[in-house]
Amino acid sequence: MMAQCKAELLRIIRNPYYVFWSLLMPIMFYFIFTRVVNTGTDNMKQWQAHYLMSMAAFSVMGSSIMTLGIRLVQEQTQGWNTFIRITPLPSSVYFLGKMFGQSVMHLFSILCIFSAGYLINGVSLSAAEWLFSGLWLLAGSVPFLALGTIIGSMKRVDTASGVSNVLYMGLAVAGGMWMPLDIMPALMQKIGRWLPSYNYGDGAWAIVNGGSPQWRAVVVLLGYLTVFMILSVYIRKKQEAV
Repeated sequence: MMAQCKAELLRIIRNPYYVFWSLLMPIMFYFIFTRVVNTGTDNMKQWQAHYLMSMAAFSVMGSSIMTLGIRLVQEQTQGWNTFIRITPLPSSVYFLGKMFGQSVMHLFSILCIFSAGYLINGVSLSAAEWLFSGLWLLAGSVPFLALGTIIGSMKRVDTASGVSNVLYMGLAVAGGMWMPLDIMPALMQKIGRWLPSYNYGDGAWAIVNGGSPQWRAVVVLLGYLTVFMILSVYIRKKQEAV
């Protein structure tokens, strides 16, 4: 298990998708929307903390959907899955290693983006707010990891890359991670509040505003996790039966 987890960590950090989508892009957007673009907000400090959580959630969500999903497809097309099945390594250890490695990299991403918020804008939160928002971002990433395994069941890397890009960016925009949901059209607001991305970000936003995640956000995320896991297991069993 330890050897598998170590291998996964090395593979993730060498992945250009991870470096760009999970670190460079969120920090770049954070700098632009808090230092360059004039948002007209009355409380700049609150906005800087709010948007920091948005970009941390954006980073972890992208790592779950794209890094994990595309890597699974690459391994499948290269015959790695077949090789693993004929070795003594249990499939449970193989997938647990992936989940562990991805979660460790999520923690690394969160720490990097939190540090960027402090260095760029001097974002100041209490120790409890830093800790609980980080824990929420880690725990809330599980439904997106499940979605990443669905992407990973696709047959071709270019198809998985295109689908994951559309899903990732669509969820981020419609879920209020790039701009507050309140300024969007009424229909977009109604749809957005039922998306996993909005409920994921909403929990972190509530924490930095001095509150706590709503039960509704927890229930919605658990619902998506259940659906994504059922779909992932069903698709893989169908593929194995062929």
